[in-house]
Formats: sequence, C-alpha cells, structure tokens
Amino acid sequence: MKAHDGMYIDGAWRPAAGRDVIEVVNPSDEQVIGTVPAGTAEDVDAAVRAARAALPGWSATAPAERAARLGALRDVLAAREEEIAETVTAELGSPLAFSRTVHVGMPIAVAGFYAELAATYAFEEKAGNSTVFHEPVGVVGAITPWNYPLHQIVAKAAPALAAGCTVVLKPAEDTPLTARLFAGAIDEAGFPAGVFNLVTGAGPVAGQALAEHPDVDLVSFTGSTAVGRRIGAIAGGAVKKVALELGGKSANVILPGADLARAVNVGVANVMSNSGQTCSAWTRMLVHRDRYEGAVELAATAAAKYGERIGPVVNAEQRARVRGYIEQGVAEGARLVAGGPESPRERGYFVSPTVLADVTPGMTVAQEEIFGPVLTILRYDDEEDALRIANGTVYGLAGAVWAADEAEAVAFARRMDTGQVDINGGRFNPLAPFGGYKQSGVGRELGTHGLTEYLQTKSLQF
Repeated sequence: MKAHDGMYIDGAWRPAAGRDVIEVVNPSDEQVIGTVPAGTAEDVDAAVRAARAALPGWSATAPAERAARLGALRDVLAAREEEIAETVTAELGSPLAFSRTVHVGMPIAVAGFYAELAATYAFEEKAGNSTVFHEPVGVVGAITPWNYPLHQIVAKAAPALAAGCTVVLKPAEDTPLTARLFAGAIDEAGFPAGVFNLVTGAGPVAGQALAEHPDVDLVSFTGSTAVGRRIGAIAGGAVKKVALELGGKSANVILPGADLARAVNVGVANVMSNSGQTCSAWTRMLVHRDRYEGAVELAATAAAKYGERIGPVVNAEQRARVRGYIEQGVAEGARLVAGGPESPRERGYFVSPTVLADVTPGMTVAQEEIFGPVLTILRYDDEEDALRIANGTVYGLAGAVWAADEAEAVAFARRMDTGQVDINGGRFNPLAPFGGYKQSGVGRELGTHGLTEYLQTKSLQF
C-alpha cells in the first residue's frame, strides 16, 4: 500500500490542511492499495484562489498556445498509457485490455481533439454591425465520478482549458489515483501554475465546498441525479452556471424486421461493458411480443458468456445496491433467465451478468438506474407502444433503434426523448455532443458543444 500525500495546487504538490485520509480499495480482491488525503474546505479554498489568480493570464493566452499545451498533455498521457491503464484496473477493477482501449485510449483521443479545436475555433466572429467574442466563463469546479475516471476528467478539463478557463478538480473517492496521474501529466505538459488544481476528498465535504465556493463560476458535475439536483440548487442560489451529466435508463428498441440476433447480442454487450457501470447503457431492451421469447433466449445465452469476462463493480455498497435491484425485480414479477443476486466469487465485488425477462414498464427495475450488469427485457405491441415505453422514464440520456430499414429507425429515433441514439449498432462517437433530456442532465459534453459549455458571449456594436 502506498500513501499519496498532498494536493496539486498552484503548480505544486502541497500538504493537505487535515490529516484524514481516504483508503483506495481494489474491487477485484478487496485489498487496500493506497491512501490519498481527505480534502477539506480549506484545501478547496486554496485551490480556488490559485485558479482565480491564474485566470487572467491563462484566459489572455493565445488559443494557439493553449492548443500547444493540450497537445503536450495528449502526448504525455499517451506516453504513460500503460501506467494509467494499470492504475484504472487496480482502483476500478476493469479488465486491463478494456482499460487500455477505452479508459485510456478514448480520453487521449478526446484530449487530441480539443488541442486541434483550440487552434481552429472562432473565438471572435462578425454578426452584422457587431463583433461577438466567445470568452472563458472563468473558474470551473469539476466534480467527476468513478466509472470512467480518466475520460470524465478529460471530458471536462480539456474543453475548459481550451476555452481559457482555469480548473479545480474534485475526483471520486474510489478512483483518485488516476486523477493524481492526470495532475502529474498536466505538470509535465507545462501548464502554468494554478491553471489546473486537484483536491481529493469526499463529496459531502470537498465536493460541496467546491460547488458552494463564491469564486467558482461554473460547476461541471457527472454523477447521480440526486446529487445533481443538490448541486443545481446550490448553483441556482448563487446564479452560477452548471453543466450536469446525470443518470440514464436507456431503451434499446428492436423494431419488427430487424436482425434480432445481432440486435440482442450487441445490446447485451452494451449493458455488460464496464460491468454495467455506464450511465448511457441500454438497460431496457424492447422487443415486439411476436419475437419476444426468441430475444429472451438469445439474451440469456449471450449474458452467460460474460461471466468470466467482466470485472467487479466498484465497491461493496454498489454490489449490495445491484443485488438489491435484482431481488426486487424478481419480487415484483420479473423472470430471472440469467445470473442472479448470488456472488459468483468468494472475493471481490463481483455481480453475475443478469437478465430479467417479463419486465413491465412500471417495475422498479424498468424505472430506476441500477448501474450494474443487469439487462431488463420488455415486450411491446406496436411502434406507438414501444415509443411510449421508451419515453416512459424520468431519464433521457441515450438509446438504440434497430430496424430492417434505416429510415424507419431514424424516424423512430427522432421521436425518442433522449440525447443520443445509436442506429443499427452505430458506434459511440467521442466527438459528438453527449448529454441528456429531462432528468439526465443539463448541457453537453464532448465535441464542439463541449467547448461552448465553458464559454460566454460578449458583443460589441459598431
């Protein structure tokens, strides 16, 4: 076990204000692999003051220079790819191959995209007799989750830095080691002191202090809808901007005539990816009643193949939560066709890949985000019924539509109340805007839209 001391504030690792620490546990074997400081409001204040002091210089830096720093950051992350992947695997439990390709490979690509965008974006434009300037919003408080520890940091920090903002990051308590490696990469990439700052700590202490701080101009949060509501209320009281990427209960709609085997197999893979700990996972599979039993059989067979291929969930609390949902689903009338609440291993926070059939729209497992390797399968009568079920939750983050005719799938997707929809297995695009409708959040991350979240506009009339 290694004790990691200090917070990264104003370009240096500095002692924490308090002596309390957070233990980092490997969810695969339940062993403590390290500790980090439990940050306090005092630590947050020091980080915000550093970010505020650095803001005038960084915001005035030419976009080409900001692009150069982001390009250097991308290169440092790429050079440290294996170390970061091993760290993600150790603190999240993700299989190493998945850590390399997704947990590290994707954010490296995103960092590279923002390096290019910073150099080419029109921060100044003409509108009639006006010149419109797109200026940085200011100091950003970024609060990130544990499920994609590097990607979520890069998705906030890279566009914020490209916009000319300065950043204070409070990462999740379960995965702070990856965040420390990112801070080290920022330092090596040559960013000026105070432009990026890191405070580790608990959400109710450090996270709340960051959201409440009067010198934070924008709070960018990814996590549960419940916490997002609280942060939104705090920000609203101070009239500060928020970007909230929250929960999901996405529908995978398989229309009559679609390639059923492919749609089901891809759908199961989507849910089991990252042990089900993906907010945009297609956790509700909707199948026409005439093909329903065939889909259930295919899904059960596919899920069984993931027993030894997925990692654990992040901690004991999450494991208990997922098991509780499985048990509640069965109690409410769902049919267990694969997996179940029993632990498949003696050690580690593992949950069996699970499929629940005969789920109805009003069941708890069809309405609430489980955040584990659990697929629910619902039947529908016709397309209008499928649309009603697909739109029948408080969430609207993602989804999928399968059809024999692509135009039919697109027409259905356009009627879904959700932020992004994959058509016939379309791949996730990290350069497209990501975010949701309804209680899935406010604002967008990734792509050009992700940059504009960190900008405000000013017009001069001539």
